[in-house]
Amino acid sequence: MEMKEWDSDVTDSEDSVINGVTHGNNDSVDRKLGMLGSLRASLRSKSPLTKLTQRSKVKSASDLPSVDNNPNNSTHTLPPPSPRVCPPLRGLSGFFQKKDGTSGGSPLRSPQSHTRAQSESSVALGDLLMKKGASLRRSLRLGSKRHAPERSANQEPLHCVVEASQSEQSTSRSEVTETVEVRESYVLPEIPPLPLSVMQINKLIELEVLEEAHLNLLSLRREFHQQQEEAGPDASPVELAHLEKDLHLLYGALRTKMAAIVRQSSVLPARNKELLVQVARVVQEEERRGGGGWGWRDFWRDAVRDGVRDVLQAVHLDTPERNTSWLAVHLGLLGKAIVENLERVKAELQASYPPSFRVFDHYVDACHQVTTEHLQRLMGRVRELKDYYALLDFMTHRYHSERIMGSFSLRPEVKEEQRELRIPEEFHQDIKKQYCRQLQVELRGSLEKVLQLEREEMWEEQLQPRVEEGLFESHIHMDIWTSVQSPVVNARRIDADLEQRVLHTCLSELQLFPRRLEEEFMRWSGSLLDERLWGDYTITYINSFSSLREHMESYKDSSPDQVTQLSIELEGVELRLRHALLQHYMNQTKPLLRRMMTRKWLSTDDDFNQLLKRTQDLREQCTHMGPNHTQAFASAVHLYVVKEYITPLMKNNYSCRNRKNQRAATKLRNQWSQLRELFHEMRSTADWLHPLGDHLSDIIGQKDKSDIKTHLPALVEDYPDISKRHVAAVLFFRGLTHGRERQLILQRVAELKQEGQNAGNAGNTEAHQRSLFSHIPAAATTDCLAHTPLSCFTSLLPHT
Repeated sequence: MEMKEWDSDVTDSEDSVINGVTHGNNDSVDRKLGMLGSLRASLRSKSPLTKLTQRSKVKSASDLPSVDNNPNNSTHTLPPPSPRVCPPLRGLSGFFQKKDGTSGGSPLRSPQSHTRAQSESSVALGDLLMKKGASLRRSLRLGSKRHAPERSANQEPLHCVVEASQSEQSTSRSEVTETVEVRESYVLPEIPPLPLSVMQINKLIELEVLEEAHLNLLSLRREFHQQQEEAGPDASPVELAHLEKDLHLLYGALRTKMAAIVRQSSVLPARNKELLVQVARVVQEEERRGGGGWGWRDFWRDAVRDGVRDVLQAVHLDTPERNTSWLAVHLGLLGKAIVENLERVKAELQASYPPSFRVFDHYVDACHQVTTEHLQRLMGRVRELKDYYALLDFMTHRYHSERIMGSFSLRPEVKEEQRELRIPEEFHQDIKKQYCRQLQVELRGSLEKVLQLEREEMWEEQLQPRVEEGLFESHIHMDIWTSVQSPVVNARRIDADLEQRVLHTCLSELQLFPRRLEEEFMRWSGSLLDERLWGDYTITYINSFSSLREHMESYKDSSPDQVTQLSIELEGVELRLRHALLQHYMNQTKPLLRRMMTRKWLSTDDDFNQLLKRTQDLREQCTHMGPNHTQAFASAVHLYVVKEYITPLMKNNYSCRNRKNQRAATKLRNQWSQLRELFHEMRSTADWLHPLGDHLSDIIGQKDKSDIKTHLPALVEDYPDISKRHVAAVLFFRGLTHGRERQLILQRVAELKQEGQNAGNAGNTEAHQRSLFSHIPAAATTDCLAHTPLSCFTSLLPHT
């Protein structure tokens, strides 16, 4: 087994003590060594590690080499089995048990020490502890009003001495009037020439007499080093291995106790004040001696972090079932606990450490680390949108605000650059993704509730839409706008990246809603008997979607693609609803318009009056439609009525005879005037349709057939898509069904159209973009001479 070496450093004061024992009164030395040996022998008799006694070989004081306490003189070091992780102690008493169950002595003493008397050893050990207690107070540089008197020669056993020492230290702490700041430099007390037994050192650790325990550990390390150097070829490596194991166990126990003290210091700063000084000195001394691979400063920082973790884990955390605001409440209490903990560190703990420990900075760093871990654990319990937002708001704003790290009570120790919570970017992005995913779910549910509310409150109850500023309005667009605006505004408070994600999520989910409402409305309206109410609802939703589209335009700069896509979807729904309203009007008026320009039309006004009445009702409804839709819708209705009104005229179903043409022309002019006035009130922009009634009336009512040609240029100019068939149908209605004059009129129409095409009709390009007669079929002519060229009729003209 390869053996490791421990430092053999001792202080100059130890040399003088050893030399004094070696060169002084030999009888006195023998007597004192005998008493100390008797005590140790009695303690070893209770330990079951007999093999440790067999391997123990300790030289007398006169044989110990003189060494100093300079770390530069250390030549051998025995590191522990693994850095920074001490093996579990498993109850140190278990390592003093022999396999055969018999008691054995400690491997740290020579067999000669068994001949000393135990009573004398108790006295010598008591003196040693009292001296170490006084040395402890001097090394800590803590002032007190009074000092404990020297103990008499009659000393109690070890446990009584330790209790007395602790009682004295407690009394001293209660009487301290002013604590001096711990200095960076210190004086290491005298290392005892002979260490206490493993049991005794462990007892000191348990009783938190850290300095004394540490000094004995240093002495034990020195003794191990001496035995390692003096071991001959016949020495058993097992004995040194056992001693090495004892050292590891004791150091593990010391580190465990130190970690517990540091962890509890945030909660009990006053109780642990002097203990923290001892902890700091142990760390400093071990680092000065090389640390033995244990990483003492890192170990201390880990203990600080564990202490902060204990504080934050103790913060009350309710369940979502018991409190819907469980996370917001917990984060508030968490911030309060962080501030209070750092206030205690600032007020009390800083004074217990040397400046090089940078205590407050390490506690701030520990708060950052532990808070991040705590938030990551909370993330697994979050299910609702408000809780995701609470986490984001805490990380982004509240943690570094004046509520927590920026608190006035923590200034100026907490610098501006120290206030930010260092959240891993992956964790931050994950929260944002979860937030947007949950937002999509909740927004979908909100839109479904909007649809359900419309169905229950409006459709099933068949209530009239409310009118605001003269327009039909619904709560739909405001409900949707609020459902989108609220999360966008909240996300903007976090950062621009989250705002962009939230806006994209909302717009993408919103694209599905307009068509969904349209389908549900059409399905419900199929059984609706009140046609007027159906029209009111249709206009209401046209207005609502138009308003929603205007609201969403405000986000076009932030998310142009999504806003454009949503606008296209909304415009499509608006157009389909307008078309549905127009189709409904067409279904109502189509039977009436079929009878226009017929024999019945000439004899009665009933059909036209009904047409006028339904159009007036539609006009009244359109007054509650948004202006941007009213003009387009009224123009579409206007074009439809004109087209359907003259369509029967083009079918050659009726021809006026016996001067009925003049009566028909007058009636046509009057009705056309009423329609013109009605559509003007509806704000139709299809005013180019108005002259058609006058043109047709002029042709139909003209007495002299030959004068009909004078009305043709205006008709062809205003309506370039009119054909010879359309003019022939008008002539048929007028009663001009055949003859030479009819052919001349049609020939003139062809000439006018050809002239317009050759000239490009530059003065009336807008007329060429309009389309009316091209959508109206005309009846085929039955006149065999309809297509005869004009030159064929020249021979029939009279010669003068």
